[in-house]
Amino acid sequence: MINRTAERVLGIISAILLALGVIGSALVAFIWNMASTDPTFMDEFREGIVSEGVLNTGEIDMFMSFMGSFSTIIWVLVAVAFIGLVLNIIGLVKVWNNKSPKTAGTVFIVAGLLGGILSLASILLYIAAILCFTKKPPMAPGPSPDEYVSTQSNWMS
Repeated sequence: MINRTAERVLGIISAILLALGVIGSALVAFIWNMASTDPTFMDEFREGIVSEGVLNTGEIDMFMSFMGSFSTIIWVLVAVAFIGLVLNIIGLVKVWNNKSPKTAGTVFIVAGLLGGILSLASILLYIAAILCFTKKPPMAPGPSPDEYVSTQSNWMS
C-alpha cells in the first residue's frame, strides 16, 4: 500500500483555495450584476465618464453594453470554477481510497484546467496529479540476484 498523504494534502489545500475563489467570484459577479442592472448607478457612471471627457458618446454606449455582457461572462467563469471544485473533490475521494490513483491524477489535471490554468490551486493540483502518476506500488518480494546465480545450472562448465 502506497502512502498518498502528499496527494491528499495538496488536494485539500487546492479544494480550499478553489472554494474561496468560487465564493469570491460569485460575490463579485453578484455585485457586478446588481450594479449593471441598476439604472441610477448606470446613469451616474455614464455621467462620470462623460464629465471626464475622455470617451465620446459612441464609445461610452459600447462600454455600457460591454458591462452588461461582462456579468454573464463572470457567471460562466464561476460555473466552470465550480465544476473544477467538484472534480477536485472527486479526485480526492479516488486518491483517498487508493483504488485508482491514475484516474485521480487525470481528474486532478482536468480540475486544474477548469479551476484556472495558472492559479495556485491549479499548480497544486498539477503537482498532485504528477505524484499520482509517478508513485508506483512496491515490487513483490522475489529472489535476490545472488539467489538467482546460485540456482542457475552451470551446464557449460
